[in-house]
Amino acid sequence: MGKAWLLPVDKTIALIVDEESTGLKKFSASTKAGQGVILLAPHLSNWEVLGFFIGEIHRTTYLYQPPKIQPLDALSRKARSRSGISMVPTNRKGVAQLLKALQSGEVVAILPDQVPPDESGIYAPFFGQQALTMTLVSKLVQRTNAKVFSGFAERLPRGKGFKAVLQEANPAIYSDNLEESVAGLNKSVEECVKLAISQYQWEYKRFRRRPDGAKLYKD
Repeated sequence: MGKAWLLPVDKTIALIVDEESTGLKKFSASTKAGQGVILLAPHLSNWEVLGFFIGEIHRTTYLYQPPKIQPLDALSRKARSRSGISMVPTNRKGVAQLLKALQSGEVVAILPDQVPPDESGIYAPFFGQQALTMTLVSKLVQRTNAKVFSGFAERLPRGKGFKAVLQEANPAIYSDNLEESVAGLNKSVEECVKLAISQYQWEYKRFRRRPDGAKLYKD
């Protein structure tokens, strides 16, 4: 992450040495059609590298959780707000900006496997376990008819760089039923993770909230 933030943008983008062409072509076709596009970028390999790569191709608005340490927030916003990227925080104003970007036919990028506040999520299966999952993506899709893709930058062996992988989201994400749509969101993440299972951020406390109120982790 630090290297991606501090290197010149062109050097960070140059770390992408391979592309999954079919998914990228479909992604680009959706953006060129003037249709709003949502990119799901899970905690898989280096999402910072993917962000700069996509931002160089398409104007992109990224939703992010501001860190509590103000200097770190300033650094992250400065570093990420390059290569055609706009950063918006996870609050009502930020969501309004996401909606506006989609209605303007732009790309919106979201980390879909973050644990949301209780009022902003519902429980849905994730690798066979119930996980509190954001409803934001599903609601944005329902309001804008945006096309949804998921993607990540797969780390290549022996430090040879990254491969940009983009694919269409699980079709269930377009369901008008909120529970089915959110389940489709988690399926989309699972389908990415299975392509590079050792590169997922398994230490992230994805199951810190449980339907029965039990705690699996210490606060």
